[in-house]
Amino acid sequence: MAHDREIAARAEQIWNWDSPAGRRRADRRAGLYIERAALRSGRLALELGCGTGLFLERVARSGATLVGIDVSVELLGRARARTGPLGNVRILEGDAHRLPFSDATFDAVYGSSILHHLDLVAALREAKRVLKVGGRVAFTEPNLLNPQVAYMYYVGPRARFGLSVDEMAFTKARVTGVLQELGYVDIAVQFFDFLHPSTPPPILGAVARIGAVLEGLPLVRGLAGSLLVCAARR
Repeated sequence: MAHDREIAARAEQIWNWDSPAGRRRADRRAGLYIERAALRSGRLALELGCGTGLFLERVARSGATLVGIDVSVELLGRARARTGPLGNVRILEGDAHRLPFSDATFDAVYGSSILHHLDLVAALREAKRVLKVGGRVAFTEPNLLNPQVAYMYYVGPRARFGLSVDEMAFTKARVTGVLQELGYVDIAVQFFDFLHPSTPPPILGAVARIGAVLEGLPLVRGLAGSLLVCAARR
């Protein structure tokens, strides 16, 4: 897609993963995927929208066998270069709305900031189809109730933030409702992440600790930057 061609060369800079705070955020997300999807040796997981392979590289440390899929040839080229030395990662070009896999193939499906690029219902239906019974999904998505996220999607110039014209962040209620409609169980959609990518390195630790406290406060946590979306197939 034209959007992918434009950003491929600077993808991680545009998506804010290349700063010290961004790398810390990526490490945390990868840990959440591993934990919430119970990834370990002997399990097979699918990453939707694997992009440059940044999360494949991190999640591969779980020992699980991973398959990464994306529609962007440019981004997949970077992902293959990054994960080439890893023996437990395979990368394919494909559409998350029509996954090229048989029913009940995977133990888990996960992804970072990918569902809001897609038709949410179609993508989660396909994820459920390729999951084994008891298999789990784990996604992290922008929280539309966060002031900066709301500004980016409703007010600010989309091109400045690397946003395509058809993407939109979610609310907790929206994602929860779709998961329920599709028959997922053990649904948990949580607010998390107050660590901004531009946080200076000298105060990273302090800001992360403050963020952990804010995530536990009933009213304030609703303003966090992201949603952690977890559920299982019955």
